[in-house]
Amino acid sequence: MTKIVSVHSFRGGTGKSNTTANLAAFLAQQGKRVGVMDTDIQSPGIHVLFALDPSEVRRSLNDFLRERCTIAEAAYDVTDRLGGRVSGRVFLIPSSLQTGEITRILRDGYDVSLLNDGINALGHELQLDYLLIDTHPGLNEETLLSIALSEVLVIILRPDHQDYQGTGVTVEIARSLEVPRLLLVVNKTPPQFDPREVERTVEATYRCEVAAVIPHSDELMTLASAGVFLMRQPTHPISDLYRKLGARLL
Repeated sequence: MTKIVSVHSFRGGTGKSNTTANLAAFLAQQGKRVGVMDTDIQSPGIHVLFALDPSEVRRSLNDFLRERCTIAEAAYDVTDRLGGRVSGRVFLIPSSLQTGEITRILRDGYDVSLLNDGINALGHELQLDYLLIDTHPGLNEETLLSIALSEVLVIILRPDHQDYQGTGVTVEIARSLEVPRLLLVVNKTPPQFDPREVERTVEATYRCEVAAVIPHSDELMTLASAGVFLMRQPTHPISDLYRKLGARLL
């Protein structure tokens, strides 16, 4: 049975897509079949981390939502693009980067129940162990749906007052939707912060498990989304933190 994991942040720029991609790579290293669905239809971007050029995307999540294809037809095997050998597989379901498709979805909307159908069908059709959903920042209809369907919700936040307040809203909504497990990841933490103190503060604030406190990294910033950090820098301390986070999902 496919385990559904949503990765969410209340604001953009938290490193949500990077976290999702690194989790996918870690799970594939453990021999798992992993799907990654980009439901950030307004500003898609995770395809860059998997070196999938927009010109290669014949079908996308947008096409499925407009009933032009099956959800499996919008899935791309990106395992060989990870930058290293893994024993599992990674399949990416990208959102369209075509301006007309984005505008059409924003203008006309779509039947959100189709997204529900696609999420449920994808695990069966691709025999996935995990489906990671890279959500749109903030709270909208498709984000609430993916959260409601999740066995695990990973919430990414920065040690920032706006993120703290927004994360509190997300946590309360997730609890009202009875998500079985919540994990918090504090990302881009300034080096002068004590990670243990950050962990204690965040756990006390939200009464949630903090799975990782990830410091700001010049190496990660230098990579600039041109690959999956865990695969490019396997011995880096931040890669160890991604592995620690991934182990919480196994």
